Amino acid sequence: MIKFILATNLILISITASAQLKKIETERPGKTNTPATVPNKWMQFETGLLMQTEKINPPKRDLYIQHPYLLTKYGVGNRAEIRLITELVTIKEINVNGNTIRTGINSVQLGGKLNFLKEKGIRPKTALIAHYDFRRLRTLYRGDSIDGANFRFAMQHTLSKTISLGYNIGMEWRRFGSPPDYIYTFSPSFNISEKLIAYIELFGFIWKNQNPENSIDGGFAYYITDNFKIDASSGFGLNKKAPDNFYSIGASFRFNFAK
Repeated sequence: MIKFILATNLILISITASAQLKKIETERPGKTNTPATVPNKWMQFETGLLMQTEKINPPKRDLYIQHPYLLTKYGVGNRAEIRLITELVTIKEINVNGNTIRTGINSVQLGGKLNFLKEKGIRPKTALIAHYDFRRLRTLYRGDSIDGANFRFAMQHTLSKTISLGYNIGMEWRRFGSPPDYIYTFSPSFNISEKLIAYIELFGFIWKNQNPENSIDGGFAYYITDNFKIDASSGFGLNKKAPDNFYSIGASFRFNFAK
């Protein structure tokens, strides 16, 4: 009888803990990273395909395809996560003299996220995200042996039950020794229903003594379950330095790695 009571209590505790777990929060879709971290001892995967067109030097045109982009996360404690980014890419350069196609690994990054501030009043929920970029592992453009790094602060305000505002600021060194890129994103999101979310976003890069790169995008995310979400988005550049247009679809899911 005692064993039965203990077993029943354990089951109830497990169900209660599962019910208290929030829905999966992801960096997809869009470029604005969330300050939320993966639950302790949970593994999360965020993957997607992207097609992007650039016409920086007409009539030459570049077609950039991610197939896929994969962000792997593992929760450590209640406020931290380990992160691994891998990106397989094909770039097709289209010009009057013929086409050039390159396929390979474009990025391998290892890093983490620390959520160090809870939302309180006008103070946003805030996290620091940082990665070391192993550019020596790239195969898309061989011979690049100088690594890089990046960091950003991810912040979020809850404006109401249906509207939240996320924004990021940070820096990126594509290669150590090179001038940094300054990163910014600004993105309100809207809970259309319990399962459907829409967003719009302004983002870009800023360099010293150069014209910035500014883009806008928007899209939707739909929760199949609390642990599985799909998304679709598209956008376009706001100036000549930015991509002409881009489209993306993806999916994110998580599971309890400790089970």
